[in-house]
Formats: sequence, structure tokens, C-alpha cells
Amino acid sequence: MDELRSVKERGTTLLAQLEARERERTGIRTLKIGYNRVFGYYIEVSNSFKDRVPYTYTRKQTLANGERYTSEELKALENKILGSDDEAARLQEHLYAELMEILCKNIPVFQRVAAAVAWLDCLVSLATVAKERKYCRPVLKEEGELKITEGRHPVVEAISKERFVPNDCLLDGGENRTMIITGPNMAGKSTYLRQVALIVLMAQIGSFVPAKQAEIPICDRIFTRIGASDNLILDRSTFMVEMTEVANILRNATKNSLLILDEVGRGTSTYDGLSIAWSVIEHLTEKVRAKTLFATHYHELTELEGKLDGVKNYKIGVREIGGTIVFLRKIVRGGASRSFGVEVASLAGVPAEVTDRAKQILRTLEKTQGRRTAIVEQEPEEERPDVQAELAELDVNALTPLQALAILSEWKEKWK
Repeated sequence: MDELRSVKERGTTLLAQLEARERERTGIRTLKIGYNRVFGYYIEVSNSFKDRVPYTYTRKQTLANGERYTSEELKALENKILGSDDEAARLQEHLYAELMEILCKNIPVFQRVAAAVAWLDCLVSLATVAKERKYCRPVLKEEGELKITEGRHPVVEAISKERFVPNDCLLDGGENRTMIITGPNMAGKSTYLRQVALIVLMAQIGSFVPAKQAEIPICDRIFTRIGASDNLILDRSTFMVEMTEVANILRNATKNSLLILDEVGRGTSTYDGLSIAWSVIEHLTEKVRAKTLFATHYHELTELEGKLDGVKNYKIGVREIGGTIVFLRKIVRGGASRSFGVEVASLAGVPAEVTDRAKQILRTLEKTQGRRTAIVEQEPEEERPDVQAELAELDVNALTPLQALAILSEWKEKWK
């Protein structure tokens, strides 16, 4: 095959040499050798030099501006070049068919080799990253507590220009099975949730993990409810998609599952969302008893610690300095009292006039909410009307409409 291909390459050189010789021999400076698929190779001479064409040339084609000829030497060279092309094409087809037949017979071998190379590539990649990033070898166990010391997010750590702040995690089937995590936007709640899930996943595929130490129980599944997305084609709003995912978790999670839920209930009204989030935590903690990380801006949920066994409050550390906030990225015990949403909006570039007005509105709303809460807390339980007792003293069926209206008017003044 190489020999046949080299003939074509040498043929180009031989044609150029023949053209140069013929120009010199005949004195026809416009003489050139060309090729087309109909006439093959030819010697072309313009009309102004027709009188110098040697008698050994044979005319092949007449043009408006000249004539095309051939010669014995050109014919011989043409046969050699074109013959090698045809023969090379036939040989190439034969060799390709032969090669395909050999390959087809060995497909299982190639598949085994490819699988082995892929497996080796995976192991080498994990080992390389583990060495470069100083990962630790996790202790795997059938069940028990999930304990991570100074865990890190493998992707964020690799691409972030800032120093990654490591965090611990302790989850078990007893007093520490549900972590309620509060804190400002952008403080690192979602990163923390995902890093725990990734560490568990990496350990269970046989990899070292980004932590100082790690004890990982075998999880049957990792369930996630993170992010905001819709599916308008299937007529599903963002909240509907969120609830569908929550329903899947509630129906399929077991005590051996790891759950990470981020902002459950945010797609509807405040009280609807809070109620759903509260109920979900109760069900997961009391019924499912799975290891759960639950990030939220509903600070009311921190009241569940002490009311539900297994619930513990954690928050992302933050400092407020000079009217702005500094994220410490550290998970600590306790619940956050603020979300610092207005401050985060300011950091994001929202105009100052908007954020300043937002702060005014926020203070007004907080005062209003505070007064309402105080009224409810100060109202003595015994002074609230006992409607059932009042009605029990009346023969309702014997009342005339006017008597009933009079009683209702009296109650309105008494209990307004």
C-alpha cells in the first residue's frame, strides 16, 4: 500500500520534471501539463506557439486559445500514476474489510480492555486527587453515626480562590439525627449540605474523602431537595416540582438514608411554607428517622429543638461590621435570628435607595409583628370567651330572632 501511494507522490515530481524538459526542448514557455477526468493527462500549448509543437505530439483536444496534446512519454507516466491510484483503492478496500473482520471477532476482548482501562483511570484519578488534596481514608461501617471531622467540599475547594473553611458533621439514629441549619444567604448552608452528601458518596464508591477524619455508615440512598426549577411543559410550577421531590423523599426514605433538604416550603406563602416545613421535619424525625440536614430561613423551626427528640440547631457564623456582613463559613451550635437578606441584596449590587427603603420597611414589619406577639402573649388564658359554656346556659331553640340578635350584640361588646 505504501509503495502504491509513493508512486503518486513520485508521479507529481516526474510530471513537473517532464514539463520543465519539454519547455526547454521545444522553446514553448507557455507549455504546461494538466489533468482532467475526461482526457487524463495532457500537454497544453497556446495558439501563439502552435508552430513550435513537435511532430511527436498527438493532438487530444482543441480549445479556443490553444491545443492539448499527448506524447508517448506522457502516456507511459499516466498509466503508471493512474494505475497505482486504482490499485491502491482496491487494495485499501481489501485491507479495510480484512481489518474489520479481525476486529469483529475480538469485540469482547476490546470491551474487557476498555473496561479495565476505564477502571484503572478512575482509580488513578481518585488516588491522584486524594494525594494532592490531602484526603483521608474513611472508616466504613454497616450502620451507626455519620461523623466527619473538618470536612470540605471537593469541587468548591478546588476552584475557589479563597481558603476553604472546613466543618464537622455528626449525625446518628438517636439524639443527632436531624440538623436544622439557619443563617444568611450566601453564608454557605448549601455548600455544607452538599459537601456532606459528596463525602458520603465518595466514601461508598471507594474513594478517599476531603476531611481530616471520617466515619461513614452505609447509606441505601442519598435523597436531595435543592434548588429552584420548574417544568412548565408538564404544567408544573416551581413549588409543585419542590413538593413532588419532597413527596418522593417522604415515601421512599428509610432510617438508613441520608437526606439533604434546602429551603423546603419557600415557593408558597410564608405560613403555608412554614407549616409544610415544620410538618416535614416532624415526619422525618419521628417516623422515618433518617439522617437529615435541613437548611432553612424559617427561624421558627429552631423551636423544634427540645420539642422533638433528635433535632439539633446549627447556624452559619456571621459578623455584622460597619453596616455590612462578613461570612465566617463556620457551622456552630444554635439558631440564627436574622437572614441578613437586605445586606446580601446590597452586596449583590442592588441600588442603595432600594436597600435603604427595604430596611425601613423591615423595621416597621418587625415592630408590627412584635406588638401582635406581645398582645397574644399577655392575654390571660382565663379571660378568653368560653362560647360553649355560654351556649349551654341558653335554650337556643326557644330564642326569637330579636332575642338572638340582642345576645350577639351583647357578646360583641363584651368580647371585642
